[in-house]
Amino acid sequence: MEAVKVLTEEEARKAQPKEEKRVSFYPPWPQGEHAWAMTVDLARCVGCGLCVLACQVENNIPVVGKEEVGKGREMHWIRLDRYFAEEGVFHQPVMCQHCEKAPCEAVCPVAATEHSPEGLNLMVYNRCVGTKYCSANCPYKARRFNFFPYAEAFIGQGDPRRAKESPLALLMNPEVTVRSRGVMEKCTYCVQRIELARAEAAREGRRIRTGEVVTACQEVCPGQAIHFGDLLDPEDPIHAHREEGRHYVLLEEVNTWPRTTYLAHLKNPNPRLRKEGGHA
Repeated sequence: MEAVKVLTEEEARKAQPKEEKRVSFYPPWPQGEHAWAMTVDLARCVGCGLCVLACQVENNIPVVGKEEVGKGREMHWIRLDRYFAEEGVFHQPVMCQHCEKAPCEAVCPVAATEHSPEGLNLMVYNRCVGTKYCSANCPYKARRFNFFPYAEAFIGQGDPRRAKESPLALLMNPEVTVRSRGVMEKCTYCVQRIELARAEAAREGRRIRTGEVVTACQEVCPGQAIHFGDLLDPEDPIHAHREEGRHYVLLEEVNTWPRTTYLAHLKNPNPRLRKEGGHA
């Protein structure tokens, strides 16, 4: 079981791409025009948390406060895990992995979490009745439950007729649904940006270009640690990432076939930096 995988530079050069074992009793999903996926290079991640903040702003995620976070009721769709070792601190952003064989989909009694032909694990908010079965069945713990009507302060105290009365409504992204109390929510791979690029491409009579879809977390990452791409696009750099020896899948043993994968962290070969407590 690997969370953060750490390699030396020499080990990374010698490493060969690991073939993912894919065994399932479930039939394959119908394949759409694209196959969206994401890679996170842990050697480039500095743990700044900008991806968390950008995701919050882009997707209308409420700030719940210290007390609610202390109760385990955080709402951020990206969790920034930190691992402490002799070499330094290792950072790992963890969001919904958009599994091809997602455990959360099979247990939802109302089909509120479903699989798109392009590989996205989506939420249908108006179906969700808040059983939390999907959260209990997620091995990555990437789902969040909306405990309170946080959105009421933004959209006029819960009355749609008063929505224009609240100036805070101007803070919300109009392209993203504002969730209500009692539903599950999670990372969507910024599906609103995918659909915007799709509409623009259709208007111009072409396919979505390589790299045209950029998620909010990818856009703000100062180390360019996050890459979002199309596995069906032969020119997309995501293929090179998956062919690296550093490439690995989080919790591979649970056999969920995640679309979000990682590139291992590289140890700092400078012994002085390790001695002085510098980053590995």
